[in-house]
Amino acid sequence: MADRKDSKIPSKGGMIKKKEKKVEKVENKPEKEKEKNKDKGENATKKPEKTPENQQINEETPQGNGEVAEGAKGPVKDEEFELEPMELPPFEIIIGDRMNPTFFKFQFKNVEYSSGRNKTFLCYQVDIQGGTGETEGLRGYLEDEHLGSHAEEAFFQQVLAYYDKSLHYTVTWYTSSSPCAACAAKLVEILRARKTMRLNIHCSRLFQWEEPEIRAGLQALVRAGCKIRMMRPVDFAYVWSTFVENEEDNFTPWEDCQDSYDYYDERLCDILK
Repeated sequence: MADRKDSKIPSKGGMIKKKEKKVEKVENKPEKEKEKNKDKGENATKKPEKTPENQQINEETPQGNGEVAEGAKGPVKDEEFELEPMELPPFEIIIGDRMNPTFFKFQFKNVEYSSGRNKTFLCYQVDIQGGTGETEGLRGYLEDEHLGSHAEEAFFQQVLAYYDKSLHYTVTWYTSSSPCAACAAKLVEILRARKTMRLNIHCSRLFQWEEPEIRAGLQALVRAGCKIRMMRPVDFAYVWSTFVENEEDNFTPWEDCQDSYDYYDERLCDILK
């Protein structure tokens, strides 16, 4: 045991060398830390540390589908160009004097199942009477895509927004579809507010006529003084000649035009009885 222990004891010279090496390490350590800190200082501008504020900002920034587009965050300068904030245009109702004949033949066709007809076409004619001077009437059409205001509401926002209670208005519509429940309720409010206005609605088709709220809306419209009826073949001919770019061609009724009118007229009479 003594031999093993003694064999592990280093000589005096060996101990001195080890101590010298240890001193050298202690002396070199501050220099290495200085160089390391110097490198950190140079890279500090490249990789800023995450502070609690930065973490909070990152958490508040939407990710994935909710991420804000670069152009919408504000001006972003680049070496070659500058991105400006992009503002999308608001939803617009299309208004005109005469519509495309293809649109008319598709949108106004009084079929029972109106697949693919996801917008409303509204042809209007406004007769205005009263006042001291001659008052010119209004005529044209508008359409919507069910992305904002429906055509019925848009008419009173963009066509007949101004109302003079000293004048008498007779408004006649030829629509590709009857009003929805929401539009019917708004029309009732407008008719109650505009006592000197009369509204006549001629519909090509009935919109979801089996739904209770739709039926109730049409009934409320009639109680408010609105006259609703289905478009007959002669009405389609009138719309064709008055509101369509027909190039002086005569209107040719599509197959089952009369039968479809009879079908819808029976449904409407059942709702309004």
